[in-house]
Amino acid sequence: MNIFTPSTMKRNEHAHPAIRVNQALYENVVVITRKTELEELTERFNTVAQARFYLDHAGQNFDPIDASHKKYQAVLARVRQSIPRGLKTHVIERSYLPQYSFQPADLVITIGPDGLVVNAAKYVGEQPILAINPDPVHIDGILMAYHEHQMGSALSAVLAGEAKFKQVSMAEARLEDGQRLLAFNDLYIGAQSHVSARYHLAQAGLGEEQSSSGIIVSTGAGSTGWLQSVYAGAAGVIQALGGQVTPPPNAGRLPWDTEHLMYAVREPFPSKVSETNKVFGVVTKNAPLTITSHMAGNGVIFSDGTESDYLAFNAGSTATITLAKHKARLVA
Repeated sequence: MNIFTPSTMKRNEHAHPAIRVNQALYENVVVITRKTELEELTERFNTVAQARFYLDHAGQNFDPIDASHKKYQAVLARVRQSIPRGLKTHVIERSYLPQYSFQPADLVITIGPDGLVVNAAKYVGEQPILAINPDPVHIDGILMAYHEHQMGSALSAVLAGEAKFKQVSMAEARLEDGQRLLAFNDLYIGAQSHVSARYHLAQAGLGEEQSSSGIIVSTGAGSTGWLQSVYAGAAGVIQALGGQVTPPPNAGRLPWDTEHLMYAVREPFPSKVSETNKVFGVVTKNAPLTITSHMAGNGVIFSDGTESDYLAFNAGSTATITLAKHKARLVA
């Protein structure tokens, strides 16, 4: 059954006639949106009026939420109006990404924030992503190269085949049964709760049993995120014990298109049955990381902080962690 009803998949009704389209490259434009705070509140309280009533009585100002919603919808309307006639236009909300089948002739447009770009990149394959910042006043937009007023020229360059792209390496976790999960920033492998994760970690023919708070695997794009907290914690402990710390080059920040991943074991615990010799290192296509779960239950692998979208990783499961075969392509 096609889940993309008229409310979630809409054809273009207005178009910008001046944009040239290289039909050999693109046939469809897929616009990926996110629910605004107002839409989420309306789902919770059934109507806008009830949502306003609740917030007013809680002492919160409803007007900024309403204004933000109207701003987002206005940007969405302008994006759709800029898409030339002759191209099919599909508008989908991000919760439908796992079910949507992207095609080689699709151009993907995301309408903020950065998390939406990250989420989309894991599903669109090698299709280019034109990331629009819908509210530069309130959204930093590290991954979003374009503001609303720049969208027309950017779209024109992409559709004509003249745009430049920023390549972003991604990580992949693959189970022995074929299930896989991509990560734009980082992977977490461990226990779903605060208990210790137990597993066997191996790379390049060497391995050991470990017990820890889980493993973080970071991409270049993610090297300024979770991995930085790992560096900071390790450096703080070493300095507190009187040791000297030599910071990694460029403070550990890696190029987005780097051809390797970094892994770090969080809080490794040495015991009679667990070791702590392989707690930090580099993962490449030729030197993947292999992790075999010893957790009876609650073992998981999730990516980019999205705990609800995970692979079960319990006893008997083996995961291979490596670079994904393709890179995300952001319009630069």
